[in-house]
Amino acid sequence: MTNQPARPRFHLAFPVHDLESARRFYAGTLGCETGRESDHWIDFDFYGHQVVAHLSPEECGRGETNPVDGKAIPVRHFGLILDWTDWEELSERLKRAGADFLVDPHVRFQDQPGEQATMFVRDPSGNALEFKAFRDEGQIFARD
Repeated sequence: MTNQPARPRFHLAFPVHDLESARRFYAGTLGCETGRESDHWIDFDFYGHQVVAHLSPEECGRGETNPVDGKAIPVRHFGLILDWTDWEELSERLKRAGADFLVDPHVRFQDQPGEQATMFVRDPSGNALEFKAFRDEGQIFARD
């Protein structure tokens, strides 16, 4: 295997109720480049990972949540672990864009193993995304 990235890239396909609103959110708000597309799907470069918005309105919905730190966290979600500075910049960009925050940007587990900055947003189709950052990436899989 030649020319492989340092870490494997993931591919994720998810339903959206409207491709143009998905384009505005992923390309516009998040700044993801678009790739191939059709009348039924759009590929996005999600920080080097391939995510694909598939037109499937009947599959869109809010979904179940679990309590974590006193907040209702969507069971079904996807996202990224960013550098701390990139996370702060994205947090500000999402605030300026009037993003639908499920969990406002904050630091959790402060001064504990696994301390992290986190935020949850929903895209226009109700898909939940989490963006995290760790000051020490060695703490990503920290235990209590």
